[in-house]
Amino acid sequence: MMTVTIYHNPQCGTSRNTLELIRNTGVEPEIIEYLINPPSRSKLVELIAAMNIPVRDLLRKKGTPYDELNLDDPNLTDATLIDFMLAHPILINRPIVETPLGTKLCRPSELVLDILPLPQLKEFTKEDGEKVINTEGRRVSM
Repeated sequence: MMTVTIYHNPQCGTSRNTLELIRNTGVEPEIIEYLINPPSRSKLVELIAAMNIPVRDLLRKKGTPYDELNLDDPNLTDATLIDFMLAHPILINRPIVETPLGTKLCRPSELVLDILPLPQLKEFTKEDGEKVINTEGRRVSM
């Protein structure tokens, strides 16, 4: 059975759009509301490695204590930044999606299309009105 997991914040439009693009393939993903159930240190490290991104690229600035914690300090180590993300899960950018084809930070939401193993089933328009999938289930050119 194919497993798709989304680290989701239901208050985030990008996260909601990503979830709906996953569901538009006919798959109901495992939904982890990471603000309620944050990943363990080992899982967070695993996700970062799977995305092949620097730890700093996973830090969210807007609407977080990023500035108050002085997280722009270049002397902070990856381990320290991960400590802050675990202590303040709102610092983890979202949504993160894991599929059999890879793991990706899906900002913008249509990046999830690159790692979904199944095709889109129908037309899809994001909450802001931007059409992403046409009536034939194909990605709209950007």
